[in-house]
Amino acid sequence: MTLSPLPESEPQADAADHAAQRAHRSAPWYWQPLRGSGVPLVEQLALHVEGLVRSHGLRAGMRLPSVRQLAEDSGVSRDTVVQAYDRLAAQSLIHSRRGAGFFVSALRKVDALEAPFPAQGSAPLSRPADRAIDTPYLVRTMFQQGAAPESSGSAGLLPPQWLAPEMLTSAIRSVGRSAGLSLSGYGLPQGYAPLRQQIAAHLQAQDVPVHPEHNLLTVAGVTHGLGLILRLLVRPGDVVLVEDPAWFHMFGSLQAAGAQLVGVPRGPDGPDITALAALAAQHRPRLFIVNTAVHNPTGQTLSAGVAHAMLKVAEQYDFLLVEDDTYADFHPGRPTRLAALDRLQRVLLVGGYSKTLAGGLRVGYIAAQAERIEQLLDLKLLAGLTSAQLGEMVVHRILSEGLYRRHVERLRERVDKARAQCLRRVEALGWQVPQEPQAGMFVWADCGMDSELLARRAAEQGLLLAPGVLFSPRQAPGCMLRLSVPLAQHAAPWELMVRLQKQLR
Repeated sequence: MTLSPLPESEPQADAADHAAQRAHRSAPWYWQPLRGSGVPLVEQLALHVEGLVRSHGLRAGMRLPSVRQLAEDSGVSRDTVVQAYDRLAAQSLIHSRRGAGFFVSALRKVDALEAPFPAQGSAPLSRPADRAIDTPYLVRTMFQQGAAPESSGSAGLLPPQWLAPEMLTSAIRSVGRSAGLSLSGYGLPQGYAPLRQQIAAHLQAQDVPVHPEHNLLTVAGVTHGLGLILRLLVRPGDVVLVEDPAWFHMFGSLQAAGAQLVGVPRGPDGPDITALAALAAQHRPRLFIVNTAVHNPTGQTLSAGVAHAMLKVAEQYDFLLVEDDTYADFHPGRPTRLAALDRLQRVLLVGGYSKTLAGGLRVGYIAAQAERIEQLLDLKLLAGLTSAQLGEMVVHRILSEGLYRRHVERLRERVDKARAQCLRRVEALGWQVPQEPQAGMFVWADCGMDSELLARRAAEQGLLLAPGVLFSPRQAPGCMLRLSVPLAQHAAPWELMVRLQKQLR
């Protein structure tokens, strides 16, 4: 059988198809997915278009292919294209016009946005030699470097991988599936009721007489709670007692409120009672703010005898006690709490979950007399209405399912091991620890030299340290230094401190 020749029109049609395909592949937006790469198709497409826009391969005003066309041409679902376009629109790289499709947006000429951000720990910190390492500098830089424990010896947060992120992610997913419309409202001003019930049960088990409706208020972390208390109780000119040493951030908050700070020396089992009584008689303070369960920065705990004596002095000289419970979950047993001994008569207890769950999970609480809770609630409403219910629901889920207790036990064990390792490294440097910490995530060490000068030199090399001058209410210079225990797991910072020590001595 003889095959008849193909019509002349068919080769011409094939040529036209090939030409169309070549034109299609040469189009600036042409993209084919790389399957099996591990990168989601939505992300592949979004990154492809973003690269073209930023490199001006796609110019402002150009129309992108329709969702249907790009899906067919690339062999992906329409939903993939829709999600990728939505991501690009959220970055203001493209925009939609009703009935016309998607178009490339003009890039904004903002140098600060276009400049690449330096990798964490890859560059020296911002000119510390030109200024003192004060509280604003340390806090600002600490949060910039918070994800790099090898470059921050002062951070008040544990490495993210220590905080069981999979537990938090699971709780967030569970809340998202079950919360429904409840997340669309503001939530209760006093805080998510099931969470308050859970917190109350925990505190009651430790002899703190807390009723979830009358004695508890949720806040956006301990710092927020302390700020509300200062707004309620402190007027300009009031004397407020603080521990010496103590958490430096509180000094700035008190100064902003117009308070006069007076430091009470801190010993291994709590504040010096003789000094406390003398200062109270001299100054007639309004408040005394104190760490009890685990003290920042020394890692010491409060003894029962000192706690009883503190309450007697407070009654004698008629001042209130604010008990900062930030690090209580690092205590190995049941800590001595002023709120339990005092039954919330003169004591306001503040606690939270940022140190043990996630720094960005701003969930805390205040426990106090019912009348004070009502007053604090009014201030909370005026300052920011309610606290974020989503975060409170996530914390409740973790607490109520029994996950938190096991997580804290594992975390405490890891922190304890890191603290022991940190103490060994401090000893190897020849530094002294006046009182070995009993718990917590810090070591308070005597470096044998001006610690602010050491911190300046370390900052020039990209290592952030917290000198003792920051922890003194008098801003007195000295040789003490606060070290974060996760630093012990990285050799480079200690090698740098050895070199600096040789240079400065």
